[in-house]
Amino acid sequence: MARSRYKNAAEKRDGGGHVAIPFAVLNGAAFIGLSAHARMLLFDLAAQYRGNNNGDLCMAFKMMKPRGWKSEETLGKAKLELLESGLIVETRKGARPNKCSLFALTWYALDDCDGKLDISARSFPRGAYKLKDRPPVMVSSGIKNASLTTAGVVERTG
Repeated sequence: MARSRYKNAAEKRDGGGHVAIPFAVLNGAAFIGLSAHARMLLFDLAAQYRGNNNGDLCMAFKMMKPRGWKSEETLGKAKLELLESGLIVETRKGARPNKCSLFALTWYALDDCDGKLDISARSFPRGAYKLKDRPPVMVSSGIKNASLTTAGVVERTG
């Protein structure tokens, strides 16, 4: 009989939930280029994700202060950095007096969130952080116009 990999798994870790961030995100240029404050804000946002609320994540200073944020200016700079990196997207614009901005993580699909959002799942830029990755380097094969010639008609240059 095969041994279960998950036997006693709950005993081997602390209780509660966990944050799943793919290696594609952690090793991507968008994440690597972030400041320490932006990385911490990303983890604070990811900690709010419950599997069905992507798009309903809030980073209002009132909510972030208990998590250790001391300055609204620092929080604002980190938010702008995350938006520019493509790791998060704003799903609802805030409005006075009591309507906060909402955000979504771009490595997950957008959830419905009971009609709270200003954007639809169709217009959601899933995977936008990948746009910061450099395109692969094209290695020259030494063949003039290699992509335009057929196999029978190849000219060598040089």
